[in-house]
Amino acid sequence: MTAENTQPWWQRAVFYQIYPRSFKDANGDGIGDLAGIIENLDYLKGKPDSLGVDALWLSPVYPSPQHDFGYDIKDYRNIDPLFGDLATFQKLLKEAHARDIKVVMDLVVNHTSWEHPWFRESRSSRDSPKRDWYIWRDGEGDGPPNNWRSLFGGPAWQWDEQSQQYYLHLFLKEQPDLNWRNPEVQEAIWEIMRYWLEMGVDGFRLDVYNFYFKDATLRSNPRRRSLRGLFYAYEGQHHIYDQDQPEMYGALAKMREIVDSYPGDRMLVGETSTIDNFQQAYSYYGQDHDGLNLVFNFEFLNSRWRAKDFRQAIIHWQQHAPNWSWPTWVLSNHDVIRHFTRYAQKGVGHLRARVAASMLLTLKGTPFLYYGDEIGMREGRLSRSMIQDPPGKKFWPFFRGRDGCRTPMQWTAGEQAGFSTVRPWLPINKDKKTVNVESEQQNEQSLFQYYQRLIALRKNTPALLSGALHLLDNTPEQTLVYHRSLGDDTLWIALNFSQRKTTISLNFSETMEVVLATHHPEGHTFSPGSLKLEPDEALICRKSK
Repeated sequence: MTAENTQPWWQRAVFYQIYPRSFKDANGDGIGDLAGIIENLDYLKGKPDSLGVDALWLSPVYPSPQHDFGYDIKDYRNIDPLFGDLATFQKLLKEAHARDIKVVMDLVVNHTSWEHPWFRESRSSRDSPKRDWYIWRDGEGDGPPNNWRSLFGGPAWQWDEQSQQYYLHLFLKEQPDLNWRNPEVQEAIWEIMRYWLEMGVDGFRLDVYNFYFKDATLRSNPRRRSLRGLFYAYEGQHHIYDQDQPEMYGALAKMREIVDSYPGDRMLVGETSTIDNFQQAYSYYGQDHDGLNLVFNFEFLNSRWRAKDFRQAIIHWQQHAPNWSWPTWVLSNHDVIRHFTRYAQKGVGHLRARVAASMLLTLKGTPFLYYGDEIGMREGRLSRSMIQDPPGKKFWPFFRGRDGCRTPMQWTAGEQAGFSTVRPWLPINKDKKTVNVESEQQNEQSLFQYYQRLIALRKNTPALLSGALHLLDNTPEQTLVYHRSLGDDTLWIALNFSQRKTTISLNFSETMEVVLATHHPEGHTFSPGSLKLEPDEALICRKSK
């Protein structure tokens, strides 16, 4: 049997994150919607000119007052009218599955909206049956119960005048934290999961799951020396009591039990803020496959454009992750500056984007793309008056918010870039005339077509799907070189992170043949013992037959 039919789909898949507000507006209100996604499923998979991805991760589409653009949910069992309705969502599932595209939903259950009926009832009285569904406490002296801070700025406690207590919110005050120590809360969440799984969703991305449990006695966090902490108090603490509590493992085991009880290899991928403590982050894979299927590895998001930074991130995975676990790799998402912009230099941004894509799609593990990566979308340049993201408004000019990575998808060179017929919720990037799907689908040298070829190569090469990964030592400083091997097939990947030509010396006597590269044509051969890389080149090759 081949690797393709022995691996679960989530190990073979290329995931594609869609931020629904920004993908495609089908009803002409300036906001992307589910119908717009359905209209463009053939772009993603199912046609000869499709990108070729296998799974969609949808950022939240539940009913929400949109204080945090959907991450503040007021109804877990419906679809926000901004995006459509349940019938449209069910059509999306049907149409996606017809194209062999899996659909993964964002499950946001650390907190709810303050408009959720659970919180309204909890807030109504200290004697409310749902009072303990959230974390309410009296203050300490004249202040809040402890020193915890919100990720979005200010104290993590909000005084409620009506009931004369504080409630906890690790994000916005409009996002009160659920009390995961209450068994009734857990059971309600299990039922939400079953509701969507029975509808046919293929899994969940768990938002900030390592925040679910807090210290039982709500002890204050110890202080931490940090320059960023001078203007962003959250960075001035060691977060040992407001996250990563031991009770998490039992909750994740139950979530895994639920998804495993449904057919079709349903899955869980978790977002953790634990990016420096690798052992802690990777421990959420659990023991004996009773934790998360995938844990997001965000180390690339903080890597500079240096081969040794990416190499170190790969080594961290190899050293700290359980032997049986499966890696994930991501370069962009809805919370960070787009990687094209992070790594761009005048004249070579498009070359670096190809090197980055080659790395992402040839490493062992599951790659996650962010909408627009494949056409080289840049970070939007927005003035203060355009900023809608709450942290961006609060921390300007130190932090411009996340809106720049959420600008509308650029489909055409038209006035609204083919995204909408009206002015969209965020401005279209000014480079839409040259960076858009329509023009790149027609250009054989485009970044889009390079992504197509990479994805097709990955999908059709068992060594890239499940082969072992071996990093080469003693290569030139600004190169990353590794090979992927399965059986008698080995692919060599050489990436040049510099603007200088370089030669990689290899210890073998066979001629090497190019499979895919940014500068050399397919079939080009190299003399035994060395590979010659052009500046900013990605090279994939194997021994000549």
